Amino acid sequence: MINEYWRQLADGYKLPDKASEGDLKVIVDVQAAQDENDQLGQLAITESMITKGYNGLLVSPISDANLEPGIESAEAANIPVIDVDDAVVPQAKHFVGNVQYDNGVRAARWFIKNHPDGGKVAVVQGIAGVYAAANRTAGFVKTITAESDKFKVVASVPGNWDRQLSYDVASNTVQRYPDLIGFYCNNDGMALGVVEAVKAAGKLKQVAVIGTDGISDAYKSIQAGELTATVDSFPVITGQVAREVALRLVGGQKVPRVIVTPQALVTKETYDRYKADPEKAKQALMEDAKAETHS
Repeated sequence: MINEYWRQLADGYKLPDKASEGDLKVIVDVQAAQDENDQLGQLAITESMITKGYNGLLVSPISDANLEPGIESAEAANIPVIDVDDAVVPQAKHFVGNVQYDNGVRAARWFIKNHPDGGKVAVVQGIAGVYAAANRTAGFVKTITAESDKFKVVASVPGNWDRQLSYDVASNTVQRYPDLIGFYCNNDGMALGVVEAVKAAGKLKQVAVIGTDGISDAYKSIQAGELTATVDSFPVITGQVAREVALRLVGGQKVPRVIVTPQALVTKETYDRYKADPEKAKQALMEDAKAETHS
């Protein structure tokens, strides 16, 4: 729960949909590992929850392997398991969340559109081996090199989801590549550290910084004209959707194995479209989904 993204996801889990749930009493218990590298701790929490009589289990695995034993135990006990965001675990029969690879794709396409002459870019990654970090990075690197021959990814360095470490590696990268035009960061906490490094180097106008997640501090930075953009995965909406899927499964309904939740790259110019009003944002996201389907 150190990362605001997971706190927002938990808020979504706790929001009842009166239209569909009526007077149904739903008890939601949210627990979390100590940090985003505590794979064994997360497994221990999962295995403990299996013994407590819950009707459904929603998990956000740190890696694509660390919760496999827990998911298998839950399935053996006939407890529906929904894999929600982050790592995709093959053993889980249901997944709700965004496509991690597409986070990087959206950031890459922003650079291609807004820097038609290309240039040198860098990536600040999360923890090595973590599903989200690997896929976000791959989406960015593969897209920006495949869809344009004018960009060069000159560095891809670990920030380990840590703001201070990301500041340090970004400072070194800016010094090493004085003509750098941008960073893509695997989450917003790291992106904010990178923004501080770029500011300290006096290159805020030259170097664009794009983060991922859509936390409140990222939006404050965007509105201040510092962070360029964030790829928002709307965790509250994701939590609401996952809650509904869990209740449908408990009720014996059939649901698709994969339900993809919305994403959008949000800049200062598009903030009002996506963040100023929740209901307008949902309408905008539905319009985006239709447009992406048609394209």
